[in-house]
Amino acid sequence: MARSKTKQISYIAVPSQFVHPLSSSFQGILSPKKVSRPPPVCRILSAARNPRAMILALLFLVSLLGILVISFRFDPFRPYSTLPCVISSSQGGNSKPSQPAAAVSAALLQIKEESQEAEFWRQPKGLGYRPCLAFSGEYQKASEVVRRENRRKYLLVVVSGGLNQQRNQIVDAVVIARILGAALVVPILQVNIIWGDESEFSDIFDLDHFKSVLADDVRVFSSLPSTHLMTRPVEEKRTPLHVSPQWIRSKYLRRLNREGVLLLRGLDSRLSKDLPSDLQKLRCKVAFQALRFAPSIIELGNKLTERMRSKGPYLALHLRMEKDVWVRTGCLPGLTRELDEVIHQERKRRPELLTARSNMTYEERKLAGLCPLNALEVTRLLKALDAPRNTRIYWAGGEPLGGAAALEPLRKEFPDMYNKEKLSLPGELDRFAKKASLLAAIDYMVCEKSDVFMPSHGGNMAHMIQGHRAFAGHKKFIMPNKRQMLPYFENPLLSETEFNSIVKELHKGSLGQPEFRADKAGKDVTAYPIPECMCNSTLRRSAQ
Repeated sequence: MARSKTKQISYIAVPSQFVHPLSSSFQGILSPKKVSRPPPVCRILSAARNPRAMILALLFLVSLLGILVISFRFDPFRPYSTLPCVISSSQGGNSKPSQPAAAVSAALLQIKEESQEAEFWRQPKGLGYRPCLAFSGEYQKASEVVRRENRRKYLLVVVSGGLNQQRNQIVDAVVIARILGAALVVPILQVNIIWGDESEFSDIFDLDHFKSVLADDVRVFSSLPSTHLMTRPVEEKRTPLHVSPQWIRSKYLRRLNREGVLLLRGLDSRLSKDLPSDLQKLRCKVAFQALRFAPSIIELGNKLTERMRSKGPYLALHLRMEKDVWVRTGCLPGLTRELDEVIHQERKRRPELLTARSNMTYEERKLAGLCPLNALEVTRLLKALDAPRNTRIYWAGGEPLGGAAALEPLRKEFPDMYNKEKLSLPGELDRFAKKASLLAAIDYMVCEKSDVFMPSHGGNMAHMIQGHRAFAGHKKFIMPNKRQMLPYFENPLLSETEFNSIVKELHKGSLGQPEFRADKAGKDVTAYPIPECMCNSTLRRSAQ
């Protein structure tokens, strides 16, 4: 059959939705006239109404993002694998983060460390409390009688113990003199049986300042006048503990009026801690204002403080790790069996040195919070409280049992450590050689002026500095919460993160913030000066 010469035309079915765009496109190509384009915003809105255009745009954006990610991860110095299907070990779980990720991680870590460091040095809020020693009208009238009194009654006192134990007894001696209406002869410092220190009052304290500050409260004499030198004093050797002002008057006043001179010994903790408001204010006045150190001690103490602060804030630690402390507290240093045996033997030889609770075992004492923290425990506590590793530490106290090895756990974590011997220049300590009370006074100054202070054990120095720092505006003071935290020290199942979190929580209320003596039954006002010795001017104004 012959082929038809008629040409056959094939048709392709095109959906109507494509006809108009295509025809408009061909018209644009074939037409020589320029067509005015709508603004870019209109074009974008028009494309947004076209689903196909939107899909293409999204695909383009995803592709672009993929290229960018690959380019960031691409390392031009890393060789290509000859086995493209094998995953490189560097992409596994132990791989180091990419350079941008590592930089971000390092920056975040630095921010966290700086935040923790700032928090460690942050001072507590004083809540508006300021020193306030305004005596009542009745007390001031009695002070006028003190100044006019011609017929003198004299109080002699002999104080014992270390520096801060002597300070507490001097404070009580002034208050007792006031209660009895007697003049105070400068206290006699008993030679310390442990250190053999023969220092006198004027070697440690500024005597002229002491007299001047207390001129309106108690007359202070350097010695008995000639009219009373041959007088036999009434001596009381066994004053009971925590006696009241009424007891003192009833016991001593009649005999003092008759004889003219009263001699008291061993005043440690003999006067009650709960006194009338005016007498509490007098205790603070003596402790924080009258008992200023001698000029030579202040001079060197200020020099050492400046050297510690020359490179920023510093932490002061009072470490109670001397041999006599372990013996008296009934505790063990826990360094070696040999050193523990030394303490056992010394305690057997001199059982009178054990201060209290001789029926308790060492373990019971420790868990009850009656033992000093050793260097390892101090280290763990400081790390838990986010003390920076570069913290400059001034440590006060005598030579620890075990020597430098006893401090090694602390020095390993905080290598920037100093004491007065390391910090002083050659010859600066010569005048204080073999004067334990004077050396302790230098330690007291540098500790009291520190940015943060922490004792490893409670005691006279810790309590006096606690009150002194509160009276000066509530500078940060860390009081270790030993009784509650020590069980966690012994728990090996706790992770470091859990341990640190627990320790921080236990110390939220023990960082030097204002504490009321009313909440501390039987506590000394020289450790807790609120409310007797400090007033809140903000609250007072709001009450008005």
